[in-house]
Amino acid sequence: MAVPYYPIRVAATTLFLLAIITTVQSIGVNYGTLGNNLPPPAQVAQFLKEKTIVDGVKIFDVNPDILRAFANTGIHVTITVPNDQIPNLTVVRNARRWVAANIKPFYPQTKIHYVLVGNEILHWGPQNLRDNLVAAMRTLYKALRMEGIKDIKVSTAHSLAILEPAEIPSMTRFRPGWDKGILAPMLQFHRATKSPFMVNPYPYFGYNKEKANLSLFQPNRGIFDVGTKILYNNMYDMQLDSVYISMKKLGYGDVNISVGETGWASMGETYEQPKCSVVNAASYNRALVRKYESGSGTPLMPGRKFETYIFALFNENKKPGSLAERNFGLFYPNFSPVYDAGIMRVAANPVKSAPIPTLPVAPTTTGGKKWCVPKSDASYAALQANIDYVCSQGIDCKPIQAGGACFTPSTVRSHASFAMNSYYQTKGRSDFNCDFSGTGFLTSNDPSIGGCKYVS
Repeated sequence: MAVPYYPIRVAATTLFLLAIITTVQSIGVNYGTLGNNLPPPAQVAQFLKEKTIVDGVKIFDVNPDILRAFANTGIHVTITVPNDQIPNLTVVRNARRWVAANIKPFYPQTKIHYVLVGNEILHWGPQNLRDNLVAAMRTLYKALRMEGIKDIKVSTAHSLAILEPAEIPSMTRFRPGWDKGILAPMLQFHRATKSPFMVNPYPYFGYNKEKANLSLFQPNRGIFDVGTKILYNNMYDMQLDSVYISMKKLGYGDVNISVGETGWASMGETYEQPKCSVVNAASYNRALVRKYESGSGTPLMPGRKFETYIFALFNENKKPGSLAERNFGLFYPNFSPVYDAGIMRVAANPVKSAPIPTLPVAPTTTGGKKWCVPKSDASYAALQANIDYVCSQGIDCKPIQAGGACFTPSTVRSHASFAMNSYYQTKGRSDFNCDFSGTGFLTSNDPSIGGCKYVS
């Protein structure tokens, strides 16, 4: 993940617009696997193909199960060379062995789109990885061609730590030392191989209460760039134009840009509030998808449809760091949307405020029967924990998975209601089987809706 865009100072320069060569148009997702409750890759591939408009996934390794799962789906896959393997790949013999072991068994059935050499190396990597990064990219590109693979491009993803901090785009540039020593030869490689310069813009990190709308694509007064005479009304455009300006200052304004990561956390620790919320995450990612589909580009790159990978596909319960790091997902592990991000083929129920309203229930009672449902004040996190627990206890959760009779309405509360009741009915119908740490209660109103029939 990327680092904040740090504002500092203002000055003036004059820049001119430049036509950009377009790349593969794609709205993709970052498919992380740091969870112990995630669905099998085959189910993920089927879900993305059938239920969403996503046509690309980006993974942070070369997981063979994922590569096999996406074979013949038409969804292209971007894979990542582990950071520690970079020095080894500067030798052609080693690079060819790597290609033979990690790409050829799956290619071309799996549409491997890019091979990324490491992730955010300049930001996080030790000096020996930085020193070998461009050489490894060149050697791996050569190895692919030597193995007869000509349609896979080579790149690497950068956090915005590659930029010198500045308040407005016209004042930005790449960090001294990295600019001419690493980024200039890398950009030359991208130009020669027609591969994109991949960056990870995160307006999320630049959020503050006073300029919240600037980060969230919502109406605001904007920030005026005195150098370009452009009024920016969102930070996403500012960050991408800052990258473009920095590239142009090195003489590589013609090289393509793609967005490797961008996203918003839907939940966070107390100190991460009010930034981290379902409302903010939904606002940012829905606007991002609309912007991608519009092809509006940025003020300095108008008419450009950036290849974009949203971070991330799932909430990952084993990801290290704060609560927010585990809650960047568009979906829970059972494929229930955390909110409507605008990527479903059939629109999910939009989440406008928390908590989600309780499910409508039938007004009549059924003599003697009881059903276990969530309390109205139960939190999203608690309800998702209930789903995860129930589904790990041998209870049949297929009805609330994609394609199941109870998948719709596709909300956490709806799925938790079905799961909690199934557990209660299966485990003996004692009152304590519906406690769920104080989040469940018993009702005599049948919560079944349409074709979704609750066990009784």
